[in-house]
Amino acid sequence: MGLKVAKFGGSSLSDSFQFEKVKSIIESDPQRRFIVPSAPGRRFSEDNKVTDLLYLCKTHIEHNVPFDQVFQVICDRYISIAYNLKLKIELQPYFNEIKENMINGAAVDYIASRGEFLNGLLLSEYLGFEFIDAQDVIRFDRRGRFLEEETNHDLKKALLNHEKAVIPGFYGALPDGRIKTFSRGGSDITGALVAKAAEADVYENWTDVSGFLMADPRIVEDPKPIKVITYKELRELSYMGASVLHEDAVFPVRQVDIPINIKNTNEPDHPGTIIVSDANESHDEYVITGIAGKKGFTVIAIYKNRMNSEVGFIRRILSILEDYKISIEHIPSGIDTVSVVISNSNIENVIEDIIDEMNKKLQPDTIDVYSDMALIATVGSGMSRRRGVAARLFTALSEAGVNIRMIDQGSSEINIITGVENDDFEKAIQAIYNSFVNHL
Repeated sequence: MGLKVAKFGGSSLSDSFQFEKVKSIIESDPQRRFIVPSAPGRRFSEDNKVTDLLYLCKTHIEHNVPFDQVFQVICDRYISIAYNLKLKIELQPYFNEIKENMINGAAVDYIASRGEFLNGLLLSEYLGFEFIDAQDVIRFDRRGRFLEEETNHDLKKALLNHEKAVIPGFYGALPDGRIKTFSRGGSDITGALVAKAAEADVYENWTDVSGFLMADPRIVEDPKPIKVITYKELRELSYMGASVLHEDAVFPVRQVDIPINIKNTNEPDHPGTIIVSDANESHDEYVITGIAGKKGFTVIAIYKNRMNSEVGFIRRILSILEDYKISIEHIPSGIDTVSVVISNSNIENVIEDIIDEMNKKLQPDTIDVYSDMALIATVGSGMSRRRGVAARLFTALSEAGVNIRMIDQGSSEINIITGVENDDFEKAIQAIYNSFVNHL
């Protein structure tokens, strides 16, 4: 395996003990040349993430509340790491500069980014790697929109001048030099951008879990790990919330066909999960790759005789929902029926108005509303090559006594989405898992 870019999450760099693990991992493979750190995460369940503390400082400042005590807690985290690792780096000048900028009205993006910045300084000192400030290589335009081509150009140029380097995640800069951050979890994006610019053979994303599991361990006891997953499968599962990776981190490396390896800092010998463009058929250990789901949906089922011959019917449905600024999750349909699936959070307090509008503009025979619904996605690229997958799934749900309210299969045939009542959610996931995994 050639050049590797390794991103380490906040849990991987929460204290000096975790730093030691990270150094051991990096030094075990000389191909790990470019490292992207997050800010220190929680050391224990009641602990605070450094980024959260930085946001708290900003809140204190906005409300004219002294923030010195919170800021000192942040400083102490870094001082403790540096002391225990016997680092010679002088942190106080950086603390003084950050605090002064805070007092003088620094923007929230600058304040939030300092967690990664300081951790990057510590890690580069500890590893003996050079430090590249993300402010100098990650570009945004004056409106805060990410500039892909400019970033790739500047990153490539910077990396060519460094044999080994640490580049802090999460932030970049506007044209005037002001700090601009990605959304929370954005260090994953930085890692992917560095991997693309470096033309890496693999992008390693180190966290506190050993890759993806085939189902939620809170629902299914000891679910099997996913060894290989495609970007398309990941997208389908991530939509249902089953992800340990920032969604936007997929796209930079997907463009240039760089695999992502999700690894566990606390269990470095575990192979984790490999995310690839296309899984070879020989990788299909199971018919399905994974199961994920979410509660809290409403299904509006519209029936109208000869709907299929009425031009613009679907457009009028979408227009009504657009007027209420409501996005749609799915639109399963038949000849005379169509259903729209909407998140409860988007439709609260307006459902009756929407139904009235639909009755006026669509003149349907009936409209039925099913609230408190859950959606479950059964995903797998191997499903399109196997006969009887849907029948097996529906049989499993029937035998478990689960009433299916909705069925939707994507055109790629790599997923089947079923709608069930919230109360049947856990039972349905367990039944599907048992049918496709435990019965083998």
